[in-house]
Amino acid sequence: METNKPLLKVESVSITFGGLKAVSDINIEINKSELIGLIGPNGAGKTTFFNLLTGVYEPTDGIILLDGKRINGLAPYQITRKGISRTFQNIRLFNELSVLDNVKVAYHSNAKHGIFSSMLRLPSHFKGEREMEKEAIDFLKIFNLDPYLYEKAKNLPYGQQRRLEIARALATKPSLLLLDEPAAGMNPQETEELMNLISFIREKFDLTILLIEHDMQLVMGVCKRIYVLDHGQLIAVGTPSEIQNNPKVIEAYLGEEVS
Repeated sequence: METNKPLLKVESVSITFGGLKAVSDINIEINKSELIGLIGPNGAGKTTFFNLLTGVYEPTDGIILLDGKRINGLAPYQITRKGISRTFQNIRLFNELSVLDNVKVAYHSNAKHGIFSSMLRLPSHFKGEREMEKEAIDFLKIFNLDPYLYEKAKNLPYGQQRRLEIARALATKPSLLLLDEPAAGMNPQETEELMNLISFIREKFDLTILLIEHDMQLVMGVCKRIYVLDHGQLIAVGTPSEIQNNPKVIEAYLGEEVS
């Protein structure tokens, strides 16, 4: 792989709903191991853009390349297998399943034992399941969720549910992780812990992360570069300092938050 090739390249991507352009002519490049922010006011098109990256929507125009290969037009599960995983603004866990089973479900997307060994209950199926469970438990220890292995996901405190959702997304072994407002609903202490967690997982798993977030302290604290959307259009890109002092961004979004 060329060292100067971006992991994600979005070229002139637009999507139209009923004649209205929700996202218009977006160009973004993200290099391997970068932690990038995506901000903008409500309705700016941020989550729509995530849905384009993950195959929920297909662009009306433009190309999305992951590691140099076109992914728009693929189904969401195919894009997950290619290496993009995400969390959601509203937590989406399997509430009635245990913490352990939530992560094991994600591991199944990369299971080594096939469907026939599972259907026929062959030894390879049981061996694969044991290996998967051990890997999932070891993984949950990293997120300090091992005390809750057999607890139903719905019974976890809110901050721990957020951790579990991130852990489940990482269990698919992505190269690019999309975090959609992970600090939503968190108190200041939980947000600070989340900042540390995001930085930790990026380094430990050598991940590339694209982060949507309204909490400016979090964005400015962890992101090296930030893209700004407004009314579906990209209006600025730069370092946290450059974004804080950009007149277009201040007018569209930040206001007094930059002081």
